[in-house]
Amino acid sequence: MAIPVIDFSKLDGEERADTLAQIANCCEEWGFFQLINHGISEELLERVKKVASECYKVEREEGFKKSKPVQLLNELLERKNGGDHDEKVENVDWEDVFLLSDENDDQWPPKTPGFKETMKEYRIELKKLALRVLETMDENLGLPKGYLNKAFNGGQDSKNAAFFGTKVSHYPPCPHPEKVTGLRAHTDAGGVILLFQDDEVNGLQILKDGAWIDVQPMRNAVVINTGDQIEVLSNGRYKSVWHRVLARPDGNRRSIASFYNPSYKAVIAPSPELLAAEAAQGAVVEEEEVVKDSSSSGAKYPKFVFEDYMNVYAEQKFLPKEPRFLALKAI
Repeated sequence: MAIPVIDFSKLDGEERADTLAQIANCCEEWGFFQLINHGISEELLERVKKVASECYKVEREEGFKKSKPVQLLNELLERKNGGDHDEKVENVDWEDVFLLSDENDDQWPPKTPGFKETMKEYRIELKKLALRVLETMDENLGLPKGYLNKAFNGGQDSKNAAFFGTKVSHYPPCPHPEKVTGLRAHTDAGGVILLFQDDEVNGLQILKDGAWIDVQPMRNAVVINTGDQIEVLSNGRYKSVWHRVLARPDGNRRSIASFYNPSYKAVIAPSPELLAAEAAQGAVVEEEEVVKDSSSSGAKYPKFVFEDYMNVYAEQKFLPKEPRFLALKAI
């Protein structure tokens, strides 16, 4: 089973309707899909690969050998007798991370030639792509153009701009990948995630119909997945999906995930337009799938401020997501 691949350039041609339908199916049934011909130049993507790979070697490679995941794995392996042979290192990820945003550009890796210039150019292009993806979701959901982006920005006249952040990750070779996870299983908290993953070293998996399946490496594709806030705004029509990264004994996996998320002050709730449409269609709601908000007929999720959600998520990221929404009902 392979993750669906969408040719994004066909949105601008005679196959627009079919392409929109494919994207809608991916959002409803998969929560993940890959975009090709997405408009970001291959020349820029090749530069991004180069500086992202070099920054780990220049800035961090030696330091990771002294990191907490390495220390805990070594401690586990040094234990003698009496231990469970299947015991794993818990509560850490075999991952090295650089976090990039417009607000912290003075903290971006300083030693790697061309890193800051290339990543700034890349982030500009990727943000444009994020907005185009959101507009396809608006159209597929029957919402006004710009609805989701407006919600992320806290309203049309709001000064609370949506947040766009980038996580540059490296997953170094792991001598005992059966003992530790590259990145533990979770759903993403925010809105739309755009991933430029390694096209040689795999490891990313999603949970689909009860089974873990690989997100196949594909040269210069951008992997899209929907976060928890898209699930809420769509009233559950689009689901955020569990995913993880496996540690590997060979290869240095490069992963660049960018997150277009709501402003911390944005109020998130199921779209009234969607609720009205569902009510008009006589939609049947299955009780076990609902986190009901009694103040909104047909709403499967409560209304909340995104900052409150993030406070809950920080404590429950690797736990089932339904209790997060239940916790917000009490706030």
